[in-house]
Amino acid sequence: MTSPASASTTLAIVLAAGEGTRMKSAKPKVLHGIGGRSMLGHVLAGLGQAGVDSIAVVVGPNREDVAEEARKQVPEADVFVQVDRLGTAHAVLAARAALERGFDKVLVVFADTPLIRAETFTGLKDALDDGAGVVVLGFEPEDPTGYGRILLKDGKVAAIREHKDASDEERKVRLSNAGLMALNGRRALEILGKIGNSNAQGEYYLTDVVEIAPQLGLAAKVIVAPETEVMGVNDRVQLSNAESVLQNRLRTQAMRDGVTMQDPASTYLSFDTKFGRDVVIEPHVVFGPGVTLGDNVVIHAFSHLEGATLENNTSIGPFARLRPGAYMEETSRIGNFVEIKASRLGKGAKVNHLSYIGDASIGAGSNIGAGVITCNYDGFKKYKTIVGEGAFVGVNTALVAPVTVGNGAYIGTGSVITKDVEADALAVARARPFVKSGWAANFREKNKK
Repeated sequence: MTSPASASTTLAIVLAAGEGTRMKSAKPKVLHGIGGRSMLGHVLAGLGQAGVDSIAVVVGPNREDVAEEARKQVPEADVFVQVDRLGTAHAVLAARAALERGFDKVLVVFADTPLIRAETFTGLKDALDDGAGVVVLGFEPEDPTGYGRILLKDGKVAAIREHKDASDEERKVRLSNAGLMALNGRRALEILGKIGNSNAQGEYYLTDVVEIAPQLGLAAKVIVAPETEVMGVNDRVQLSNAESVLQNRLRTQAMRDGVTMQDPASTYLSFDTKFGRDVVIEPHVVFGPGVTLGDNVVIHAFSHLEGATLENNTSIGPFARLRPGAYMEETSRIGNFVEIKASRLGKGAKVNHLSYIGDASIGAGSNIGAGVITCNYDGFKKYKTIVGEGAFVGVNTALVAPVTVGNGAYIGTGSVITKDVEADALAVARARPFVKSGWAANFREKNKK
C-alpha cells in the first residue's frame, strides 16, 4: 500500500468473520474465489489500489486460514478476532486497537462484496472531506425488496430502515443500503461507542451510526454505486452471479485493450491475465492465474493456461494445456492435445501433436514429433530433459530424464532414450522386429472352446 499524497490517513476495517453457512462448505465463505482470487483477496486488492494506509481484517474464532489469506495478500495487515457474534458494530470494534492508533478516515467494508472498485472506495473516503461524520454506500436496485432503505431528509441521511421494519411509504424508497461506509476517523470510536443493543436480536448494528452522527453535530451522507458493484455473496448461486459480472468486466477491458475474442462468453479470464496487442482468442479458452501473453499470440479453441508466459507471435492449441512454469519464446508453437509443464520452448520450436513435455528445455528451432513424452518423474523425484537447438525428436519417443539431446541431433521414431545423445548424432533405441508366421491363427485355434 502507498500513502496518499495528502496528509490524510485512512484505516480500512475488513469484516471477514462470517462463516457463510448458506455456502454449505467446509471452507469459509470469504475464501471462495472468483476470477482466480478469493473474495477477500479482491477486496484487499481494491483497498490497496485506493491508497489506504492501514488494513485491519476481522476474522472469526479459529479461522487462521482466513488470517493467512489476508496476510498473503497484505503482509502488513493487522488481524483481529471477533469472538462473539454480536452484530456488525461489534465486529468493527474488534479492531479497536487499530482504531485507537488514530486515523483521519475509517472505511468499513465487507469481505463478501468482491466487486467493489477501487474508485468506489476512494469516493467513500473522499466524501468525508467536507466535514461529514459518516458516508454510507447506497445503490438503487430494480427491486429493493429485502434491502434496508436509506431515508433522506434535506439531502442528508436520516436513517437506514430494515425492510421488515419499514412502513409502506418507506418501502417505496428505492435507495438501498450496501453496507459499506466511511467514518470520520477522529470521531469513530466516539460514534461507535454510542451504539446500543436495545433491539429484538440484542445486537449492535453499524447502521445506527447514521442517526448517532447528527446528534454529535456530524452530517451523514450517501454516495451511490451500481447494483452489480455492491453485489454480496451468500451462497453458490450468488457466487456464480459475481463470477459472471467479474468475467464481463475482464473481457470488456481486454477487448478494449486490443484483444480479439471470437466468443467472449465462452472465454474465462483470471484477475491477473496480461495481454499484448493483437491477441486472438478462439472459443472455450480458460485462463488460470499467472498468464502473460505477448503481441500477436493466438490461442486456439478449448485450451487451458495457468502460470504460463507466451512471447510474441506464439500459438497454442486447439485442445492444449499449459501448466505452471510453461514458457514459450517467440514464434514457438504448441499444437493439439499437447501438455507443457515447467518447461521452456526456444524460439521457433514446435510441439504439434499429442505430447507431454515436463521439466524440460527445448532448444530453438527443434521439432518434437507426435506422441513424444519426457519421462520426468520416477515416483519420488523430478528430473530434467534438455533438447538442444535444431534437434528432431521422432514420433512416439520417450525421453527418460535426466537426459540431454545435443544440438542438431536426430532421434528415430519409437525410441526410448535413456542416455545422452551428442550433437548431430542419430539415436535409435528400439527392439528389432520379431515376426512369426501363422502364430495368431494357431493361437486362436488352440483357445477355441
